[in-house]
Amino acid sequence: QVQLVESGGGLVQAEGSLRLSCKASGIIASFNTMAWYRQAPGKQRELVATITSGGTRNYADSVKGRFTISRDNAKNTMYLQMNSLKPEDTAVYYCAIDTTYTGEPDHWGQGTQVTVSS
Repeated sequence: QVQLVESGGGLVQAEGSLRLSCKASGIIASFNTMAWYRQAPGKQRELVATITSGGTRNYADSVKGRFTISRDNAKNTMYLQMNSLKPEDTAVYYCAIDTTYTGEPDHWGQGTQVTVSS
């Protein structure tokens, strides 16, 4: 059974930093594309960043240059380093994994709240 568990969210002031972690179990995550999504109150969920099994990274325009996605295959864990945070980054952040190679995630974590104060 595939499980994803996020951690690292919290309250931070604008221009601060946070690092989110996503620990996978029940699967060797290094074989799969993983991603971070976020959902702010009253808004649709949006894709933040993806990382493929080969290490190719893509980012939403809104976070380019500020966020870095990475993975530690030995720990079966994905990370999101968030720097220069802005109040508009406030959201619940979810990690996700595509285990069926369809290009869409099919397993999700429970989410971790990130709140950026101005």
